Amino acid sequence: MIRNMITLMSNDLATAFKNKTLYLILFTPLFVFLALQFVDQTDTGHRKIKIGLIEKAAYPPAMLRSIRSADQAFEAVWLADEAEGKAWLKEKKGDGILRPSGKEPQRLELIVLTKASFQTIAIVEGVAALQNSVEGDRPHWISEIQPIRESTVLQQTRPTWILMLVLLVGFIVLPAQIAEEKEKKLLLGLLQTPIREMEWLLAKIFSGMILIGASVLFLHLLGRLPLELGSGASYIAFLIAGAFCFSAFGVFVGFLCRTQASARTLGVLFYLPHLLPSALSEFSQKLTAVAPFLPSYPFYEPIRSILLEGNRLSNFFLEWVYLVSVGLAACFFSYILMKKRWLM
Repeated sequence: MIRNMITLMSNDLATAFKNKTLYLILFTPLFVFLALQFVDQTDTGHRKIKIGLIEKAAYPPAMLRSIRSADQAFEAVWLADEAEGKAWLKEKKGDGILRPSGKEPQRLELIVLTKASFQTIAIVEGVAALQNSVEGDRPHWISEIQPIRESTVLQQTRPTWILMLVLLVGFIVLPAQIAEEKEKKLLLGLLQTPIREMEWLLAKIFSGMILIGASVLFLHLLGRLPLELGSGASYIAFLIAGAFCFSAFGVFVGFLCRTQASARTLGVLFYLPHLLPSALSEFSQKLTAVAPFLPSYPFYEPIRSILLEGNRLSNFFLEWVYLVSVGLAACFFSYILMKKRWLM
């Protein structure tokens, strides 16, 4: 009995090695570990806190002297106006902006990207420590915290879930379906009927787009998250472009594989690099620099900006054209592989 179990187990492991499942098991934790190394660390004590100051604003002299003297902990960056400062924050070049309070003289308002962040805590604690060393027990310089993005956790994470659903259909579901049709000779049989290659290809892409649309719609219905008319139209336009792009990309990935096992493995190898850098770019300056090289980022960033900041399609027209272009290129290469009966 034990010998039979060992034999069967060895056969399963050999099969996993043969169909590259073992590579997938090793690659996934390794990629997640490497991606997390690019995420900004929660301990901000080992780097300077970049504070933005408005050039024409009047600040308490004691506060300015304190920040300048604490050059090991703070780096003051002078900004022309508040609009420039907010753009500076969105590009993750700084941690926060201090501006004079309109309600209380000699006190300040802190503008940050998100209120619930380690950078915000570090700024408040650092400024409070400076004040205690200079003025002692007096009302804090910072009277109010104003986040640029103020939304619920569900709203903040919604773009990530949408990206995950789009990539799941594109890189996991579609490649496995196509590989199964190739493995069972179903596709080869269909191509011997009056059905043409382009008809099959478009049908497969549209089916992927329908699956993506259904999953995203179900997500919205469960979350009960309404959309404004203007931003809703832009959001739908980007969702259609992204669904087309990654459905076509998924069909192409499916044609590169002979079996379902290899399609699932290759699909995950595409899925994780497209998901994690884009989804984690909010938390890392390094990933913000790397993510734009992936097709998923021109989809994720406009979707996030439309849903959370109310931007429109006109602000991201080049990204929309890019997604459609990648989809058309994937369609072209898939058509070439179909004509050559690749791995059929």
